[in-house]
Amino acid sequence: MRNEKRSLASGLRHGCAQLVRFGVVQARACAFAVALLAGIGASRLLPPLPVARYDLVLVYGVLLTLLARRVGWETRRDTAVIAVCHVIGLLFELIKVRMGSWSYPEDALTKIGGVPLYGGFMYAAVASYVCRARRLMRLRYTRYRAAATTLVAAAVYLNFFTHHWIPDLRWPLAVAMIAATAGTWVGFSVGAHRYRMPLAVSFVLIGFFLWVAENAATYAGAWSYPQQLGGWQPVPLTKFGAWSLLISVTFVLVEHLGATGPKRRVGRPGTDGCPPPAPPVSDSFKTG
Repeated sequence: MRNEKRSLASGLRHGCAQLVRFGVVQARACAFAVALLAGIGASRLLPPLPVARYDLVLVYGVLLTLLARRVGWETRRDTAVIAVCHVIGLLFELIKVRMGSWSYPEDALTKIGGVPLYGGFMYAAVASYVCRARRLMRLRYTRYRAAATTLVAAAVYLNFFTHHWIPDLRWPLAVAMIAATAGTWVGFSVGAHRYRMPLAVSFVLIGFFLWVAENAATYAGAWSYPQQLGGWQPVPLTKFGAWSLLISVTFVLVEHLGATGPKRRVGRPGTDGCPPPAPPVSDSFKTG
């Protein structure tokens, strides 16, 4: 009995230690995003200046990108992938702002179509997280169906535009994403130990924390939803679902543009230090 209690206490200590390690690695992976958000928040505390705040944030974002490359947060390949995500994010912003989904109410010299050029850094920050987590946690994927996942992710990206004119398909697309990633596991390291989770679950977890970050970003004045123009309000919980879908777009971009080869991107059952996955399941939501 005493040995069982000792074993239980030891297991609990190990679990807590691993949870702390996991949190530290996640914080390291989020370094660029946290620094960007902190800079945006700090910009609201500045006294009146002859330079628009949005323009200052753009300069800050560029300097932060150079610093991240200099200190080794990102590799040259990561920087290229993040730049692509920045451009794709700006395209997303231009259309969504034009449709009135959200806005950037302050004036700036570096605004195009109502969108300040720093807006793409929001998506670059998400891409930075994915790239950093990929390296720091030595992510490996088992039974990853790249073509199917990419096809659904592309449909997700398009749906955020087309739902302004045709019915919103995010729920059918959520079902399609679950089907496309059914049986796909992501293996990751925490210290010397390997763990795994379904890829779809990782999308949901990242989506939740992006929703939390979006609350912080809108509070800091990064952008505003229509209901926030008269005063800040929490971002609706429905945006959590939208982020859970949208993260798939960043994921496939990083995998296609950032992978150095198939051995790094796709693992065989049991080759990543994780137990072999269960048999594949049969074919039995910033937002709109």
